[in-house]
Amino acid sequence: MIDFERSEELKRLQKKIGYDFTDVSLLNTALTHTSFVKGDGNNNEHNERLEYLGDAVLELSVSAYLFENYPKLNEGKMTRVRAQTVCESSLFEVAKYYGVGEAVLLSKGESNSGGRKKPSILSDALEAVIGAIYKDGGFEKADAFIMQFAPSYIEKAVNGSTDKDYKTTLQELVQREHMGALKYVLVSEKGPDHKKEFEMLITIAGKEYASGKGHSKQEAGQNAAKSVLELLKQQ
Repeated sequence: MIDFERSEELKRLQKKIGYDFTDVSLLNTALTHTSFVKGDGNNNEHNERLEYLGDAVLELSVSAYLFENYPKLNEGKMTRVRAQTVCESSLFEVAKYYGVGEAVLLSKGESNSGGRKKPSILSDALEAVIGAIYKDGGFEKADAFIMQFAPSYIEKAVNGSTDKDYKTTLQELVQREHMGALKYVLVSEKGPDHKKEFEMLITIAGKEYASGKGHSKQEAGQNAAKSVLELLKQQ
C-alpha cells in the first residue's frame, strides 16, 4: 500500500521524467532497493527484476538509434559507443538529473551510509524505472524516455568526446613522476551473471591508493583510476 506522502513523491518524479504511470506500483517497485526489503521495509518486492528488464530495453533502444542514425558505424564501433552510453557513470548522471536518489527506498543503514548518492544504486534504479515504463506503457514509451537523454551521450561517444581515459592519464602521470609500478588488483566480483559488480584496487609501488566499482573490470578500473587521480590532485 502506497501512503499519501509516498504517492506525492512518486507524482513529483513522474513529472520530472515526463511519464504518468497507469500502474504507479511499478514505479514504486522500481525505486525499492533490496536493502529496504531486507531491512526496514514491509514491501516484499524490490527492483532487481525490473532493473534486468530495463537494462535490456535500454540496450535495444540505444542499439536501434545507432543503427538508424549512424549508418557508417561498423558493429565494433557501435558496440563501443553503446557501452559508453549505458555505462554506470552515464546512468548515474541521468539519475541525479531526474532526482532518482531522493525517491529511492533504502534501509536506514544504507541511507545513512550515503546510499542515495551511490552510482551503483542510482544507475540500477534508473534502469529499473525504464523497465517499469516498459511494463506499464510498452517499448514506445520506454524508448521515448530513453531518448530524452541518450542521444547526447551517444553523440559524445561517437565524436570521441566522452570522459577522458583515466587509466591512460594515470599511467602517464605515474611514469612521468617515476612513482613506481602501477597495478590493478581485482578485490571482489559480486552479483548475478547479468549484472556483475567488480571492484578494482590500485596500488603504486606497493602502496594502496583507491578502489573503484563497475559492471565490468574495465569500468571498475576506470573508476578506480579516476579516484586515484583526484586523490593525487588533493595531495
